[in-house]
Amino acid sequence: MAWLLGKKLEMTRIIKQDKLVPVTLIKIPELKVFQVKTTANDWYEAIVLEIADSDTKREVPMSDKMSGLKKWDIVSLDVLDWVEIVTIMWISKWKWFAWAMKRHNFHWGPWRVWSKFHRALWSIGNRKPRRTKPGQKMHGHMGTDHVTLKKVPLELVNKNINVIAVKGAVPGARNSLIVLNF
Repeated sequence: MAWLLGKKLEMTRIIKQDKLVPVTLIKIPELKVFQVKTTANDWYEAIVLEIADSDTKREVPMSDKMSGLKKWDIVSLDVLDWVEIVTIMWISKWKWFAWAMKRHNFHWGPWRVWSKFHRALWSIGNRKPRRTKPGQKMHGHMGTDHVTLKKVPLELVNKNINVIAVKGAVPGARNSLIVLNF
């Protein structure tokens, strides 16, 4: 398994076999190997990757594709040769405070002039015990969850401008950092 860091650009669509395929464009910045951790010195094997233009560093496990790298080597898109499926991990967008209807996709209440329960939560407990049970679906903040998308098809790799395209939507906002695993 190999790991890459990328920056989400935007969603678009491409034509593949006479069909429009929705894709997310991900820019892979120039990644340098900042540190190589070995079993002898650090008790485990890992590589610390650094984005060239910023101070962002990320430690990833050692893999067969990255085993020959030394300090200050540049990780290129050549590691994506023959890769068709990737796993994408990051944090979903923060959607502020949401009522239970939107947060948990509850059904609407009666929609009459006299009704006050269009977006009501309805009952949240019993008479006994006289408390709300743990795990009750209620309103609260929505988003900022760790999301892992597995088996996402890799549709396009452009090595000239270091951009890849994966099928479908990717968690996070524009220009947010994401982790690719393949």
